[in-house]
Amino acid sequence: MRRRGVTVLLGALLTTLLSIGVLGAPIPYVVLGPGPTVNTLGTNDGREVIQVSGRETSTSAGQLRMTTVGVQPTVKLRAAIAGWLSKDEAVVPRELVYPPGESQEEVEKRNAEDFQNSQSSAETAALVKLGYPVEVVAKEVAADGPAAGALKAGDVVTTVDGVKVTSASRLVELVRGKPAGTALTIGYVRDGAAGTATVTSRESDGRPRIGVVPDQRQPHPFTLKIDLKDIGGPSAGLMFALGIIDKLKPEDLTGGKIIAGTGTIDDEGRVGPIGGIAQKLVGAKKAGAKVFLVPADNCAEAVRNPQPGLPMLKVGSLDEALTALDTLRAGGEPTRC
Repeated sequence: MRRRGVTVLLGALLTTLLSIGVLGAPIPYVVLGPGPTVNTLGTNDGREVIQVSGRETSTSAGQLRMTTVGVQPTVKLRAAIAGWLSKDEAVVPRELVYPPGESQEEVEKRNAEDFQNSQSSAETAALVKLGYPVEVVAKEVAADGPAAGALKAGDVVTTVDGVKVTSASRLVELVRGKPAGTALTIGYVRDGAAGTATVTSRESDGRPRIGVVPDQRQPHPFTLKIDLKDIGGPSAGLMFALGIIDKLKPEDLTGGKIIAGTGTIDDEGRVGPIGGIAQKLVGAKKAGAKVFLVPADNCAEAVRNPQPGLPMLKVGSLDEALTALDTLRAGGEPTRC
């Protein structure tokens, strides 16, 4: 009996040690959880998130909170099991976050660049809504390109076949929207005088082009800066745009409520889908949000991962988000996911 007892004890000890080794071994997964939320109308680390100088700003009784996803990049089996059992976390293959061939540092650098680009697009879209339109300028006109002799560097391009050019990317879209060889009527302003020119697009690198390198500017009589560090990715664009508008208009967009949300935004004010909507909803709920703005393309996933008492409003553009907030303040019922 004594020998048998020692054998059982040694076996149990060996099993335990093996279990500890297996549970502590890294596995090719990451754990996604609710990340921090930030009030774009408030401060972070003692600094205003949205900083405006040269113009008066307004204050709001509520908040506009951007949401994030926390990523645990190195995962052991023990943590993965806990994540699988958690209703607030998700365990996903590592390559979905860190693609093969890219280091963690490279991914984080790209996320930081996306974050900066989202701020730029948020500023552009918000300023357009505030009455400061984008001017698309011909930065360069190729000497041997289709537009040579018709357009000059410095021209402000206003229309293509009567359709307004609202951003540099929109100009590219309008040119590429018709087959190469199409005669396009280009509206422009040169030295304060409006004119039109006919330019026939030409195929280059498999796409219709007119030989113009566009740039854009957006004159406004104040300075605007977004100051927020240690956050990456493009998904804060919508909430930044709403925060800028709220600070520069006397109306309180929040209606005194804590409004959370997410979504990419482009210069045209279009709101795009993001990742980690389930975790962002959890983070918003914990932050006390009363409403969550969801990109239209994320609504199906959001509906599968609801948070009790947190209505989810469907938005596909900055205009739709502003309309939803207006409807809320008026006591109406905005479009839900």
